[in-house]
Amino acid sequence: MSESQTMLVETAERLFADLVQTRDADFSALWQPVAQSGFPLLLVPAETGGFGGSWDDACLVTRLAGYYALPLPVGEAVIAGFLERAGGLQPIADGFGSLAPRTEGRFGLGRFSGLVAGVPWGRDSSFIVAQLEDGTLLRLETATAVRVEHHISPAEEPRDTIYFEAAPATVVTYKADLGALGALLRAAQIAGALDAALALSVTYANQRVQFGKPLARFQAIQQSLAFFAEEAAAANCAARAAFAAMQEGAAGFEIASAKLRANRAVGAGTAIAHQVHGAIGITREHGLHHLTRRLLGWRSEFGNDRFWSNRLGRAVAAAGADNFWTGLTG
Repeated sequence: MSESQTMLVETAERLFADLVQTRDADFSALWQPVAQSGFPLLLVPAETGGFGGSWDDACLVTRLAGYYALPLPVGEAVIAGFLERAGGLQPIADGFGSLAPRTEGRFGLGRFSGLVAGVPWGRDSSFIVAQLEDGTLLRLETATAVRVEHHISPAEEPRDTIYFEAAPATVVTYKADLGALGALLRAAQIAGALDAALALSVTYANQRVQFGKPLARFQAIQQSLAFFAEEAAAANCAARAAFAAMQEGAAGFEIASAKLRANRAVGAGTAIAHQVHGAIGITREHGLHHLTRRLLGWRSEFGNDRFWSNRLGRAVAAAGADNFWTGLTG
């Protein structure tokens, strides 16, 4: 990492570690320090009032948000803010933006009628970036909604459905696949949370004594933790590669690969973590469930295993067998 990235990571670690100690506080109280830190403007150029960071910087921050199981939409705000500014829109002064995993409705003459579903922290957001079937990106101001249905994820985080009726909507001119950007975010968060769950499992296995010796001395536990470490490392490598590809401007294949690889690591990682911890791992007092409930929820958000397997398969088939190896290594 560069010197600036080291400082970025240290700042994020201190802030996120402090915030999770008060995770049950009011949302606005938790979000204010994040907003003041400038992280939501991480990908916005410095000349337009942003942080001026790179996609690699965004990977570091969103991965740490996953590592600390931060109950805040940091990654969503980063991507929404980037799309808003990259699309040439005048930013909304207060609050943050979120992303719509699913959009249903019609748009015409600058008005949108329909719904956006599964929006992380939609009830608290100032605006939502949504994508129509034809690929058009829209910025919808949450204040113009006619109804907000409160829903929650497996980790009890907001995943709201928001309804609009002839609401003013602004076209975001930047060309992007919103679902892929959401998957990129989740891949980094999954990688971070897997590392944190692995660290908890290793610590517990070394501390917990059974039959006169620590659990970590048993060969079966060692093998399970070694496999867990391999899965976490693979998810981290795939996420970093996808963010690096975004920096180069084209990352469709890499994002699909990263999200699928992260999804596959979730099943093995959460199972091993809870097997090592036993009953204590499912109690609300223990920190493990903050990680594993998010992992299980993130696995299906912005595309599950089947979705990304199909997309990868279609991409490989379209390229042809003769181009598979050169495309993969290129």
